[in-house]
Amino acid sequence: MSDAAQPTIAEVRAAAEAVKAAIDRHLEAVSSPNAADDPAVSAAYEQLATAAIAYDQLLYEAYDEVTPFEIPGDEGPGGYHGPEQPEAISVLIRRDYHVVDSERLRAQAERLDESLTPGGAGAGGVNAAIGVLFGEYEPDEIAARSEEFGLEEADSTLWVAATEPTEPGEWLPEPFEHADPQMLICRFDVSEVYDDEDPDD
Repeated sequence: MSDAAQPTIAEVRAAAEAVKAAIDRHLEAVSSPNAADDPAVSAAYEQLATAAIAYDQLLYEAYDEVTPFEIPGDEGPGGYHGPEQPEAISVLIRRDYHVVDSERLRAQAERLDESLTPGGAGAGGVNAAIGVLFGEYEPDEIAARSEEFGLEEADSTLWVAATEPTEPGEWLPEPFEHADPQMLICRFDVSEVYDDEDPDD
């Protein structure tokens, strides 16, 4: 777990209440007479998924515990076509950030690598600073401390996909070439798009 400030009990409780409220909205949507053709059902599903993911993340950060929630993939024609019992899985993560304070970013990197200071042998710009920070910290810690590093979190997604066992180093030359949506077991998305949705829409 990161050394960054952990969520408070109140924050975890608020996330739990958000899940409860999302469950109620989802049940109301699916039980309506027009549920089969009602876009509110899809909206309620996405809101419930987003609330569950947020709660799961806060619960883990605060207590090192997780929930049994899993967001299933689409089982239609374009859905999962992988094995029922995969021999291996790949976890594919994309997290986007906006660089909102390049000076803070460089200052944080300079604390770790003195060669980045003005006049140092390895002096460089934002790209060098980013390389230092991501070389020093795990991606989860970068996410937890993004504001401290002069970054602002944007959209993120995590895919868990079935795959075949591979030999060490086999896929490293082209690590993102074989991201097949039809092998996707589950995915978790975080975006302001969900935060901005009106629950009454």
